Amino acid sequence: MTRTTRRGTTVELAISSALTALGVTRDEVEVEVINQGRKGFLGFGAKEAEVTVTIVNFEEPSVTEKISMLEEAEPVMELQSFEIEGSVESVESPVEKEEVQVEGLSDETAIEETEHYLKMIAIGMGIDDIQISHEIKGKYVTFQMESAKAALLIGKRGQTLNALQQLSQLVTNKSASQFKVVRVDVGDYRERREQSLEQLAERMADKAVRTGKKIQLEPMASYERKVIHNALSRRLDIETYSEGSDPFRYLVIEAVR
Repeated sequence: MTRTTRRGTTVELAISSALTALGVTRDEVEVEVINQGRKGFLGFGAKEAEVTVTIVNFEEPSVTEKISMLEEAEPVMELQSFEIEGSVESVESPVEKEEVQVEGLSDETAIEETEHYLKMIAIGMGIDDIQISHEIKGKYVTFQMESAKAALLIGKRGQTLNALQQLSQLVTNKSASQFKVVRVDVGDYRERREQSLEQLAERMADKAVRTGKKIQLEPMASYERKVIHNALSRRLDIETYSEGSDPFRYLVIEAVR
């Protein structure tokens, strides 16, 4: 993939999302701002910014460059009506690739910083009983949050939780010794959501076969679309594919004729 279109609450957040998806740094791309977006008043009339980012340097970035990219992404949280925003500042490294030595990076420090970050966000949302634990399995890190106000952390269809997970990924990899895949959960929400998606997948697949029509699901995060893809991967009577651009990308189920 050499080009992607992303949306975000700000132009810089949309650009940051695109850079992460493409796996490149800011100086390797050209950015076209399609829509500046607007914040709205008290959540009304808000419109997301939209950008198209195109790679101009097609060389695969090195591990050092990917670390540099993550260091450039400085997430900023503004809690207003529980909307999460971020900004990215570009920082040029004076050290050439061949001479870079990664020093002072610590998985323990990365975990502590991420837990503190999540706690501060929760407190800002009025959640003062937050408890956070973590589990590490290789490159995978799961942060488990517990609170009597769990619904606030999850948000509508998990939107707030997904945003917290995306920001936590940036915070963790800013200090980690190697790239980490971050998962943020509240209670057993992720497990229950996956079970619900698998059941939905089977129902909609049966409907597609029965009616002979394409079934278009609601927009979902990439990991949720993957759950449905995997759930239906062994069925030979249907096919699944995604259409649209994030955060409005959706999955289509179509019967095989």
